[in-house]
Amino acid sequence: MRNYLFILLISVCVGCNGKKGNQSRLAADKPVEDPFIMVPASENKKATPLQDSIGQLEKSLIEAGLQNVKSHLPEVYVKLKYSTTDNFFGKDVYGKLVNCYLQPEVIKMLKEALKHLQEDNLDLTFLIYDGVRPRSVQQILWDDLDKPDSLKPLYVANPQRGSLHNYGVAVDLTLANRTTGKPLDMGTHYDYFGYPAYPDREEQMLAAGKITAQQIKNRKTLRAAMNKAGFSEIGSEWWHFNAFSLRQAKERYEIVE
Repeated sequence: MRNYLFILLISVCVGCNGKKGNQSRLAADKPVEDPFIMVPASENKKATPLQDSIGQLEKSLIEAGLQNVKSHLPEVYVKLKYSTTDNFFGKDVYGKLVNCYLQPEVIKMLKEALKHLQEDNLDLTFLIYDGVRPRSVQQILWDDLDKPDSLKPLYVANPQRGSLHNYGVAVDLTLANRTTGKPLDMGTHYDYFGYPAYPDREEQMLAAGKITAQQIKNRKTLRAAMNKAGFSEIGSEWWHFNAFSLRQAKERYEIVE
């Protein structure tokens, strides 16, 4: 009886060892499918959803060190006009790009501007129309503008000289309802080239009946918030604000090609 139990025990052990050896061989032949194992990026050949969802232009902006405004200021609205045909040129030149990118330092200033805005206007936020504009895109706009070269700078900066948009230190924006995102009435639409859009001509345009006192008040609210954060405006576009001068931008950053 003892001999029989001993033989039975030996048989079971041999069977177990053989099965374990077979599993080891199969494991070596087949990759382990474990969701908790981290695969190095260099070994992961499949594109991530983020990589699939953005175009080459956006990738180049990220590589240049610019940052997505919405990542830092989720409460603002973004509608890039150059990702649509709703602009002066009637042309979509951004393609897949729908996020606004700016230099990190400029985003901090914009965050400060939003804070100042909402100190007295809790129901308002920003609606951004444009941020960084690569010089290659600027060149397209320059080339396609049906105006003499001498008049083109009235509508778009000469790409040879570069603009503050090309450095990611200029932003085009307006005020909007914080809940709905509906823009406030500023008297003209974005990319309107005429005196009614000129901050320098507001009193004249008010007297002529081209814009209203409420529209000027809305513009002043926008300017006040931006000015307090260190932005400066220009005399011909109520929506455009600069974080630095062109000289300062050249000293701080590389132009975005």
